[in-house]
Amino acid sequence: MSGPFVQFTGPNHALTLGGVKLLGVNQQNAHKFLFTLILFAGLYILSKALRFTAHKIGGERQRTAFWTKQGVSLTTFILAIVGFCSIWFDNPTRLTTGVGLVSAGVAFALQKVITSFAGYFVILRGKTFNVGDRIKMGSVRGDVISLNFIQTVIMEMGEPPAVQTEDPGMWVHSRQYSGRIVTIANSSIFDEPVYNYTRDFPFIWEEMHFPIVYGDRHRAEPIILNAITRHTEDIAELAGPELERLKQRFFVEASDLKPRSYMRITDNWIEFTVRFLVRTHDIRALKDAISREIMDGFDAANIGIASGTYNIVGFPPIRIESMPSSTEPVQDR
Repeated sequence: MSGPFVQFTGPNHALTLGGVKLLGVNQQNAHKFLFTLILFAGLYILSKALRFTAHKIGGERQRTAFWTKQGVSLTTFILAIVGFCSIWFDNPTRLTTGVGLVSAGVAFALQKVITSFAGYFVILRGKTFNVGDRIKMGSVRGDVISLNFIQTVIMEMGEPPAVQTEDPGMWVHSRQYSGRIVTIANSSIFDEPVYNYTRDFPFIWEEMHFPIVYGDRHRAEPIILNAITRHTEDIAELAGPELERLKQRFFVEASDLKPRSYMRITDNWIEFTVRFLVRTHDIRALKDAISREIMDGFDAANIGIASGTYNIVGFPPIRIESMPSSTEPVQDR
């Protein structure tokens, strides 16, 4: 008489189905599998509880939320790896052999994933950027809105006219959000430079160009400088201490914080280029306000913006021939 269809047999209590012994399925492995599920479930609940607690303590502070999320993710990941190895590998020799085989296979099959994972630690350890920073990574400009083990997520912004020829195509002609959310692999930091607009000095130098006719240059320059100074003097005051801290950390030469104009002579006009300091955000609105005030000052002083003009010095002779009326018959020639 045959025994039960499902039973555990042998010293290892291997599972048999209808007399067929299943390889690797025994009572001990079943207990290990159950403990593994309990471990992962416990770590999941722990991570949710820690993030909830940190959110209540830190409130809506973006950087606090980011670092809490990264710390919880790293802690739970390490605990999961250690716990999994402790449950399934009771022999150090088997653990070393298994880790070696798995590492070789994973390194070959998931090269990009491993590189991106390494890039994640380089980003954090090297303080390459943080959530909320405005960066250019690869061919994408924008604000970092998320960062995980494999990918960086960026809210894309438009490009100034000077770089409109770069890929990908862009329809927003200034540094404002385009609405596209771009995901980039962390591994790209090993292949291309990362430009950070806000990491150690949350200001950048901007330039505006004004073509002025030769006779108006002495009256136009004070109007331009006064307007830009009024709109940026508070920015220069805030940037002063930040620049001093930057000089203490890096070898940075002194830079002008106040607006400064540079004159260039062209074939048609005098071009004033004004260099001034701005914040990394809302640059378009600032330049719009400056441009409006300067144009009002030019109008009051009767100063015009120079432009290219053309004088036609010659024109070929024109011969006008009248067409026969539709009521007149056309004679054959």
